[in-house]
Amino acid sequence: MTPSGSFYICTKNDKSQYYLALGLSYPAIDDAERGLKEGLINQDQYDAIVKANKAGEKPPWDTPLGGAIEIHGSQGGGTAGCIAMTDEVMDILWSYCNIGVPVTIGP
Repeated sequence: MTPSGSFYICTKNDKSQYYLALGLSYPAIDDAERGLKEGLINQDQYDAIVKANKAGEKPPWDTPLGGAIEIHGSQGGGTAGCIAMTDEVMDILWSYCNIGVPVTIGP
């Protein structure tokens, strides 16, 4: 399932298996707070997620909260929480979406 919330572009991968990929800053601070409260992550994981988000960097994608949520090309197949676009749309997004560009995903 694709997470909803406010994120930013934290990675750009031009060698993605799905054409081009823009990585999103999931988990965000709100996700880390929920994860810590629910016992899904520990304090060190929480601190690492918060630190990365405050610095505008890629948060850890290897915690129990998940990660590696991307906007990528080659639309048509299923995704594991990512947002798939056509390659033509990805060409446009790739040109305009630099690291740090805000992205909001609705419920």
